[in-house]
Amino acid sequence: MSVSKNEKTGKWDVRVWYRDITGERRQTTKRGFRTKREAQTYETDFLLKQQGQLDMKFGDFVDLYLDEIGSHIRSSTMETKENIVNTKILPYFADRKIQDIRAVDIKRWQAKIGKLKNKQGAPYSQDYLRTINNTLSAIFNYAVNVYGLSGNPVRRAGGMGKQINKVDDYWTKDEYLKFSEQIAQHTEYFYAFEVLYWTGIRKSELLALTPADFDLEHNTLRINKQRIYDHKEWRITEPKTAKSYRTIVIPRFLADEIRQYLELLYEPSQDELIFNFGRSDLNGMIKRGAAAAGLKRIDVHGLRHSHVSLLINNGFNALAIGDRVGHEAQEITYRYAHLFNEAQKKMASALDQEMEEMING
Repeated sequence: MSVSKNEKTGKWDVRVWYRDITGERRQTTKRGFRTKREAQTYETDFLLKQQGQLDMKFGDFVDLYLDEIGSHIRSSTMETKENIVNTKILPYFADRKIQDIRAVDIKRWQAKIGKLKNKQGAPYSQDYLRTINNTLSAIFNYAVNVYGLSGNPVRRAGGMGKQINKVDDYWTKDEYLKFSEQIAQHTEYFYAFEVLYWTGIRKSELLALTPADFDLEHNTLRINKQRIYDHKEWRITEPKTAKSYRTIVIPRFLADEIRQYLELLYEPSQDELIFNFGRSDLNGMIKRGAAAAGLKRIDVHGLRHSHVSLLINNGFNALAIGDRVGHEAQEITYRYAHLFNEAQKKMASALDQEMEEMING
């Protein structure tokens, strides 16, 4: 490795030898540094980064982190993460050594971020503040799990912002039926929304369905894949989580409706997609149908919440609901706790009525 002055340009160049991930010895050259000190700093930082040493700068470690996760997440998710990193995190920590960042530094950073405002001049939402904090925490978790950092200072500092409960974004059964009447003439949409409401599957799971996923003799629906729009193209991938692999028993009337829908299609093969919508088509239709029915507007994911609320109101427990929709039971319990409370009141009222009938009868 060497730092030398380029006589032609008057600037400093760095030539560094290192070993790549396969152990092969390689060389890289970086030119154009204004001073010898800048060139030497680059040389030191580069070697620390290649060796995975935790006295590297935080900004250099973030480069490693983003390179690693880039191939595992959607491009839209990556864009959001990079925006948060570049505008909310690196301006504060880029030149600090990652091993020197303490919980007190995180607390000071949280205080500054909490005072920022959006383009409209309003404070950031609690949900967005929580996302920013979680993004920084994920970087330090990576340092702990992969590079042996002793601990996550974000976790020690505590959270920022809070998760906003969005599960009130749902329709009752009567509201859904009013909506379905308004869009019944739009055949493909009607059947798609029937599947979404009466099964609680995700939109990405709906878009991946093929005739082979239905066993209409036994009234079941298999979920083993999803269809997502990523890197400007549609892709079939594994389900969102391991829990998402499941077989759902569907009501007999829905099995009959699916049978009718498949008969309307032109001899679909068993592995042919049966619902083909653009990225915003379903949300556009739910918006128009809700307006026509005089209902509050919800998005497509709100139908998943609607299905869960329907099951809760019919007395089903969190474990059974979680198995059906592909969530862990504790997540169902936490997110829908207020709905379970209402269901408990209805159950108690029904028991009171039974006891009263027994006493009077």
